[in-house]
Formats: sequence, C-alpha cells, structure tokens
Amino acid sequence: MMQGGKLLMVFVCLVSTVALVNAGDPYFYYTWNVTYGTVAPLGIPQQVILINGQFPGPNLNSTSNNNVVINVFNNLDEPFLLTWSGLQHRKNSWQDGVTGTSCPIPPGTNYTYHFQPKDQIGSYFYYPSTALHRFSGGFGGLRVNSRLLIPVPYADPEDDYTVLINDWYTKSHTALKTFLDSGRTLGSPDGVLINGKSGKVGGPNVPLFTMKPGKTYKYRICNVGFKSTLNFRIQGHKMKLVEMEGSHVLQNDYDSLDVHVGQCFAVLVTADQTAKNYYMVASTRFLKKEVSTVGVMSYEGSNVQASSELPKAPVGWAWSLNQFRSFRWNLTASAARPNPQGSYHYGKINITRTIKLANTKNLVNGKVRFGLNGVSHVDTETPLKLAEYFEMSEKVFKYNVIKDEPAAKITTLTVGPNVLNITFRTFVEIVFENHEKSMQSFHLDGYSFFSVASEPGTWTPEKRNNYNLLDAVSRHTVQVFPKSWSAILLTFDNAGMWNIRSENWERRYLGQQMYVSVLSPEKSLRDEYNIPLNTNLCGIVKGLPLPTPYTI
Repeated sequence: MMQGGKLLMVFVCLVSTVALVNAGDPYFYYTWNVTYGTVAPLGIPQQVILINGQFPGPNLNSTSNNNVVINVFNNLDEPFLLTWSGLQHRKNSWQDGVTGTSCPIPPGTNYTYHFQPKDQIGSYFYYPSTALHRFSGGFGGLRVNSRLLIPVPYADPEDDYTVLINDWYTKSHTALKTFLDSGRTLGSPDGVLINGKSGKVGGPNVPLFTMKPGKTYKYRICNVGFKSTLNFRIQGHKMKLVEMEGSHVLQNDYDSLDVHVGQCFAVLVTADQTAKNYYMVASTRFLKKEVSTVGVMSYEGSNVQASSELPKAPVGWAWSLNQFRSFRWNLTASAARPNPQGSYHYGKINITRTIKLANTKNLVNGKVRFGLNGVSHVDTETPLKLAEYFEMSEKVFKYNVIKDEPAAKITTLTVGPNVLNITFRTFVEIVFENHEKSMQSFHLDGYSFFSVASEPGTWTPEKRNNYNLLDAVSRHTVQVFPKSWSAILLTFDNAGMWNIRSENWERRYLGQQMYVSVLSPEKSLRDEYNIPLNTNLCGIVKGLPLPTPYTI
C-alpha cells in the first residue's frame, strides 16, 4: 500500500474520475482478504493476522463524506469482525463492527461494509473486535482528510505518514485467550512495535520514514495496542500537535507525547536538524518495567547513523495529567464543516442526566472478571442491536441492569449483558471513576465527546467548577489515571446501539464494557437507517423476515 501523501493523492484523483459518475458523494471500493501468516516482529516467528498479505493492514485513506465500501473475506478458522475506531457511523450503527451490533463473519465467507465518515476529519484506526484477534494484528491506519473547500489551520505538509505504536505479545491470540479463559492474567507485554517492527539501537534498522531537509511532515500517531500507555518521541525534533481524534487543536510543541491505548494524535515535524538518521522511540508508561523500541527516521540522501543517546521518557503520571490539561480545542479552525469548531457552545447546555461508571474487578467462580458498576458484560448469541430491531430484546437482555450511581462499595460482580437506555438527543454527563492503581482508557463508539476534566480523588458535583467548559477537545477516547476520575459531556443524538468499552483489551474481553441504546421514538429514516439487506442474521433472528422498514 502506498503511504506517501503524493502517491495517495494520485490514487485518489484516479478513483475520483470514475466515482464522479455517481450522484452525490463519491464511492471507493476495496477488497480485503483476511488470512493467517507468519512474521517475527520481536525476532520470534509467530502466527499473525494479515490483510491482503500485510502486517499491519493497509492504510485506509479517505475524505470527509466519501462512501467507503470494503468487501472483507474471512479466510481464518474463526468468526471475525472489523471495527472502525473513531468513525461515528451517523444513523448507522449497523456498520460499527462490534459483537453487540453485528453477527461475526463466519470462516470462509465474506461481508461488505459500507460506511461514510460523515462530517468527520482526522486520524483513526481499524482493528478486529472479535475474541482476542487484535493481539495477532488485523489493525491498520484510517485517515479522513478534509475536503478541498474546507481550510486546514496549517500549510500542506510535504507528506503524510501513519505511525502505529503498540505493545506486543509473542504468544498467539488463541494461547492468550486460553490464559484469560482459565483465570490467568496476561502480565506485561513482551515488546513494543512501531508499524509492526521492533528496532534496536545500533542495529540494522531500515528507515521507516524519509524526510527532505527543510520540509515539514505530518505524522499520525495511534496507540493500537492492548493495555499499555506509550510515550512517543523523536530524537532531536519537536512535535507540533495539530489534530487529535478528529479535532483541530491549539498548536503547541511537545518533546514527547503520552498516547494512551486507543488514542490518535497528528503532529507536524520539520526536518530542521543536521541531515542524518534519527531514532523514534516508543516506550511503555506506568508499568513496573519499561519496555521500548526504536524506529529510524532518515533525512533524504544521508547515510549518517543515528546517535545512540536516546531522549528520556517522562516519569510519573502527574506529568501525563498535566499534558492532558494542555490540550485545547482550536475554536477558530473549521473541521469537516466550514463553520469554526468554537461555534458549538457545549458549556452552555444544561445537563439532563449524570451517569457514573466505576470500573470493577472481582473473582467470579474463582476466575478474574472485570465490569462496570458491578456488572461484567458478556456477548450474546444474538447481537443486541438485532434483538432490539426485531423487537425481541426481552428474550436476549434486560435494559438498565446498572444504576446511574454505583454503590459506594462493589463487592460482587454480576455476569450478563449490560445495556443502558439513554433518551435520544439528551445532553449527558458521564464520569468514569477508577478506584484502582492501574491506568484506564475508555472509548465510546458512535460519538465524539468533550473531555472536560480529569483529576485525582473522588468525583463530587462540586468538581464541575473545575470543568473546562470553553475549549475541551472533542474526541472519542479518554484516559482515567490511577485513583482518579474523568468527566465527559455529549449530546446523544446518534440513534443506534453503541459500545462503551475499556481500551485495555484484557479487561474488555473479561467484561469491562457495556452498550448504550439510543432509540428515536419516531422510527424514521431521518434518525436511523434501516438494516442493510446484506446483514448476517444469527441467533434467534436467523431466518426471520426483516421487519417493516423505516420511512421518512
């Protein structure tokens, strides 16, 4: 897959010539073959998941409002799904690619996704949402460029690079799943990767990226890992932060960035140093033992090796908290629409509901489980959205098994589907509470939210006085520091069934996730699309005729 911005621009122009025949927004078609393969990211040959023979998978390059059609062929020996982390799928949770909305693609079959990054720009990624497939690969970068008519608050870079950083285990996803199913934990990762590779200082590292002296480049940095916050830094170079998970931000310079699991940052880097090679460093944070890797960034035409003296990582999570507080929404920049981001005054909207979600850890039948507010979620044979759409939800799950206010002390875990009803178009405050000593990261599908505060201690209503109600960044993933809380605000105006999950995949697999059902009372195409005709049906709805479709 071509990654350079200029090469991709040629590709997009060629396809656009054909796509403009269609009325409305253009269509782009892809065929992805999902297979097993053998690679050695940490020097040990192991089975990984490939997409079109690539590890990581191909970089998906799109533009706001394009129609993306991907025919995915599952050549694995297990059911498989892909999810598109950060894409909102407006009115279309059918395409979200998680087990609460979709039946997995059976082995030896295919399914065609059709989605549109409607009114979105930014840096994202995709990955497998089934079982522990993400631990074996199947992930890749996903970028949504601004339309040509919408100004971007910085000059066009010379090139546009995707940097996927992640922790990694040398055991297969099936072996790791066996560990978790037996009650064991995964422990610390075996290594760290940059774009699927692990480098060593002084080793024969092939440059991952090349820069021309004096030119500026965009690097889209995403933590596609499983449990570890990663600090990313470039030897001798500042990084100017310009975008974060779909929002333009105030352009501050950073020596390093803490990228929590599931988060993506876009930075500008200028080749303004001596022409030679430089190391990029990705290292774990908040673990007992630091695990790290390097990759080489080379100046064009230079064969001078990089210095063995690496930039140091920050120490402690207070540094990371202060960095989070430095992130600010760019109020004057236009994102996917021509109106400035700051024209939406979220701080002046009345909160109609407050939901506190406390992560929970306990033993169930002698095995470790995780949950939210005392409920450890399990997937159902019939996806929640299908059961709801066919009006058979009472046979599959119960709504609102948790309360908006968790118990002061949660001593037991109930295992079952965890689905919360939220009224359509209400403005809601969600507070994530972390009573543990470990780092947490949470993601919400279908939405961007305003991450207004993150503080140590216990949340109380008085803490609202500390909220950033002017220029908090609109994003889809928020970190929660040890013994701390984080608060988000959003309007639930996207009808569908949406996943709230821990981005720590061990915790997510063992129950630390839930779904929110946002139903439009009108049952109208103005609010939600009908079920696609190619939808796989499974569980109790298999073989049933589709319900009467919605109309305008």
